[in-house]
Amino acid sequence: MTIDQDDRISKAVRREQSRLRNFIRRRLANPDDADDVVQDVFSELVESLQLMRPIEHIGPWLFRVARNRIIDLYRKKGPELSANAPVTMDEEEGEVEFQDLLPSADAGPEEIYAREVLVDELAAALAELPAEQRDVFLAHAVEGRSFAELSKETGVKVNTLLSRKRYAVLYLRQRLQALHKELRKG
Repeated sequence: MTIDQDDRISKAVRREQSRLRNFIRRRLANPDDADDVVQDVFSELVESLQLMRPIEHIGPWLFRVARNRIIDLYRKKGPELSANAPVTMDEEEGEVEFQDLLPSADAGPEEIYAREVLVDELAAALAELPAEQRDVFLAHAVEGRSFAELSKETGVKVNTLLSRKRYAVLYLRQRLQALHKELRKG
């Protein structure tokens, strides 16, 4: 590795490490998984530069690799939903915490069971979505990111992102409808 490459890596790590770590930790419930992903991303950066793979803009490249690693982790483990994650219901209602949408954990064994079933089913339903739909849904609904921001970051048109989220919402509603009815009966 050349001195220029070492310097480029050092600058990228100093400049992006904090933002990248926060980006990853907001998406993963387990802090150890988040630390592993951060390490993997920077290891891939070093490896790519050693193999002379051209990387024009290191910042966006790091976030793209991080997103891919997070998706890989979801596929391997299934998504871990944090009950404290904010969820954007729609533009008028603003954000609520995910735990506020679930049955109370204090209310009793039936509610605890319903809560666990709902979280498991939601995680399974999210894992079933195509990656493009899941990413847009999580970025907008859970992370509260704007479609304009996502479009700028990914290069995908806003209307395409809106469509992907719409299909994700329709699928999740359909997929969770029967469970919702069953839980309301009990």
